[in-house]
Amino acid sequence: MAKRLGKGLNALINEMDASEQAVEQISIKECRTNPYQPRKTFDADAIEELKVSILEYGIIQPLIVRRSIKGYEIVAGERRFRAAKEAGLAAVPALVKDFNDKEMMEVALLENLQREDLTVIEEALAYRNLIDELGLTQEELSNKLGKSRSHIANTMRLLSLPEDVIVFISNGELSMGHGRALLGLKDDSQLKPLIDKIRKNSLNVRQVEKIISELNTKKPKKKQNKEPKDVFITETEDKLRNILGTNVQIQKNKHKGKIEIDFHSNDELERFIELLEN
Repeated sequence: MAKRLGKGLNALINEMDASEQAVEQISIKECRTNPYQPRKTFDADAIEELKVSILEYGIIQPLIVRRSIKGYEIVAGERRFRAAKEAGLAAVPALVKDFNDKEMMEVALLENLQREDLTVIEEALAYRNLIDELGLTQEELSNKLGKSRSHIANTMRLLSLPEDVIVFISNGELSMGHGRALLGLKDDSQLKPLIDKIRKNSLNVRQVEKIISELNTKKPKKKQNKEPKDVFITETEDKLRNILGTNVQIQKNKHKGKIEIDFHSNDELERFIELLEN
């Protein structure tokens, strides 16, 4: 399948529903927000600016909705809907599509990714939801969205960080680069002091990477007389890291072995259990 994201949202919608439809005027009171909306926060100033534009020029691009029991669910265009509601409009222009839940999730994510409206944490959660809900692999999701598998894997790995770190990344206090650097810290007990130092001194990613490298080398070195890991073991570790989005270590000797999987919250542990059960 061609990479849909590169083809644009309109191309994706045409693939899902090739029929030509006229724009309808839908009552705002009959519209409900998208239950699969990956964006959790909407900037109030941006909504206000859009409201002013709508009052002067109207809504130029129609919303995309699907019929539901209680009226219509917004597939794409929730920000326009919110601004129109603030502007006091009674109805909004919309295209009514017969999307299923899978298509609705996909279009909602694509719209936000194309406009770069999502925070990196919202993006990571959206990827995880698509994988969990639709039973996709990272490779399949990569093909659908036109994003590299490594980008998807690295973004989702941020969700393995502690909850307070995720909050800092989500609100912009820490960047994605900070988060990826912190994933490389071997001793979790050093994480909180390091984060406090980053925030207090406004450390950039390069500085954090240097500190983490120094902290990691301070740990006692393992005995050097052990044989290097088998190539199959290292490849399996990489494969499990990509699937689970967290650090995985495999230890094996002549008679037995063990797999160590890092997790930072009960929710993350439950997600790993579900993946293993499936």
